[in-house]
Amino acid sequence: MKTICSILFILFALLPIEKNVPIAKLDLKKYAGTWYSLYSIPTIFDKGSRETTTNYTLNQNGYYNVVTTYKKPGDEKVYSRTSKMFPSENGSKGALQVQFIWPIKVDYWIIELAADYSYVVVGHPDHRFLFIMSRNPEMPKKTHDEIVARCKAKGYDVAKLTSQLH
Repeated sequence: MKTICSILFILFALLPIEKNVPIAKLDLKKYAGTWYSLYSIPTIFDKGSRETTTNYTLNQNGYYNVVTTYKKPGDEKVYSRTSKMFPSENGSKGALQVQFIWPIKVDYWIIELAADYSYVVVGHPDHRFLFIMSRNPEMPKKTHDEIVARCKAKGYDVAKLTSQLH
């Protein structure tokens, strides 16, 4: 029995685990525009929000002006907040930082991005939050399920994912 347990332990240790790293290449102009936040492990700013839409506008200074609109539970009023998002130093990688309150910046890692920029998965180095966003207000279930499986393999607690659709 001890031998079987040892073999199983070694086999599980050798299973490939995807790394939680930002993407290597990002086109800042293509990323700009409107994204619908469909599912999330929310930050303190996003807890309970629904029907969340974020618009990223790349400005002349090389960072994004960000406007997020959302509804609160049981309330049909649309709220908004502004922030800034700063690209990595060379501007072409998925390691960005968002600033909700000056001077504090929070890591915003693009860990997955569709080749056609139709969906994006945003995470954090410490797995603190996760956002699955799309250019459309809906996503095919198969695509969602595949993304969730990859996020789980990267170490995210996908059981904490909540829908921001309704």
